[in-house]
Amino acid sequence: MSGALKQGEPDPPSWAEHGRDWPNRGASLFVRAGGLRWHVQRAGSGPVVLLLHGTGAATHSWRDLLPLLARRMTVIAPDLPGHGFTALPAPHLLSLPNMARLVAALLQALGVEVDYAVGHSAGAAILARMVLDGRIAPRGLMSLNGALEPPPGVQAPLFPAVARLLAGLPPVPGLVAWAAGDPRRVTRLLDNTGSAIDPRGQELYGRLMRQPSHVAGALGMMSRWNLAPLRRDLKRLRVPVTLVVGGNDRMVPPTAADALMAELRNARLVPLPGLGHLAHEEQPQVVADLVAAAMAGGAPAAA
Repeated sequence: MSGALKQGEPDPPSWAEHGRDWPNRGASLFVRAGGLRWHVQRAGSGPVVLLLHGTGAATHSWRDLLPLLARRMTVIAPDLPGHGFTALPAPHLLSLPNMARLVAALLQALGVEVDYAVGHSAGAAILARMVLDGRIAPRGLMSLNGALEPPPGVQAPLFPAVARLLAGLPPVPGLVAWAAGDPRRVTRLLDNTGSAIDPRGQELYGRLMRQPSHVAGALGMMSRWNLAPLRRDLKRLRVPVTLVVGGNDRMVPPTAADALMAELRNARLVPLPGLGHLAHEEQPQVVADLVAAAMAGGAPAAA
């Protein structure tokens, strides 16, 4: 599976410049796998927990959660293809099945087997696909405001087509990156998640949004995202699933978890009232406790 860039596609952000003060920088390493150069953070010791962020984010999303988990487990947290400091692959590799294959190639290169998996938003969909396809066999899966359902509404099928159109126009990532130079636009975008993000988090999101490669990766991922096959397959999941749902999530409707609870054979619902789509950034200790309880086989309960 080739991951070669097409001529003219933007390079990832400079680690020396844009990653100079990256959260948990001491845990960062660069690995070649699946034809890509990955940025991944590895910290702690003990059972292996894999963290996958969502579309448009990167490892900075785990900036406070990662060190909490690393106190008692090994944490593996990559920047997804085309995000953060991981190389942008060929466009077709940004589909859900191919992203699952690429993450599996990274794990093989790292020589790790996943004991537990935690995914935020689209990251939860990638993990579910990996479990269903036999690429990982964790003892459980935690979905943090997981985007596991196709978007509702009659216009939902148009969304990937519009994103594909934008992703295919070379000037668009640069224009979006230019617009992100205004911090107010970044603030408005984060407000739409329903989460209250601290100034450090806002600055990091803005830093990434000003990078054409990161914008191209997010647009490319959205343009090729098809959740319908995954949604049909979810009933085949056999691992315990913990659905953590922020009551203020404005990106993934909290009610979407109700239908999933009716179909998943071994699922628990953990509501987090007052938190939004980025709940793990708002209350990292709460989420760390949920992960620890789930790994111990207990029943997670909201704090």
